[in-house]
Amino acid sequence: GKPCVVFPCQDGHFYDWEGNRMHDEVMGPWIEAGKIQLFCVDSIDKESWSDKYGDGAYRAQMQEKWYHYVVDEFIPLVREINGTGEKMMCTGCSMGATHSVNFFLRRPDIFDTVVALSGVYHASEFFGDYMDETLYNNSPNDFLPNLPNDHCYIDAYNHSNIIICVGQGAWEDLMLDSTRRLQQIFADKGIRGWFDYWGLDVTPDWPWWKVQMPYFLNHLFGDPNA
Repeated sequence: GKPCVVFPCQDGHFYDWEGNRMHDEVMGPWIEAGKIQLFCVDSIDKESWSDKYGDGAYRAQMQEKWYHYVVDEFIPLVREINGTGEKMMCTGCSMGATHSVNFFLRRPDIFDTVVALSGVYHASEFFGDYMDETLYNNSPNDFLPNLPNDHCYIDAYNHSNIIICVGQGAWEDLMLDSTRRLQQIFADKGIRGWFDYWGLDVTPDWPWWKVQMPYFLNHLFGDPNA
């Protein structure tokens, strides 16, 4: 199946997806049907995004080191195990969505599909007024507006599947604002993506993510029982 890199929620670990039964109760039918294969990575958010009182430069450097670990070490292992040679999908919820969009936008040569649920796409929420080049490169709502309109990545994005979803219920305000900003940037750049806004009762938590994920997987891969 298509290799799918899963990023955990904020401060999470590689086993969280399994712990919340996303691998079997939610995505199991597509896995069993040979449509996707999951690879779950650990986070170091406590040393980067979550350490709000730490040194900004150090935190940004830790994020970038983790980014390179995923790209330079984890991804080759995924390719070796999966063996299909095709481009990958990335997904995640909350901070996992943040990471998914960041990795997808930075490396469309690796990823051609992203499903991001309830993410925040600007670094200032975690770093305040701090910004340097390293952090800028990990903040989609900051770097994407400056991507030249004729950049080759634009064409790569438009040959990909981009799904960015957010609810409109309690605790979603921050995610809503960030998602709307990203959608506007996409429109300005001519990037096609599916921005899906769910109802006023939809909150950023596992019960809703478990409803959203199969909805989008069915769109991407079809009915696994067909």
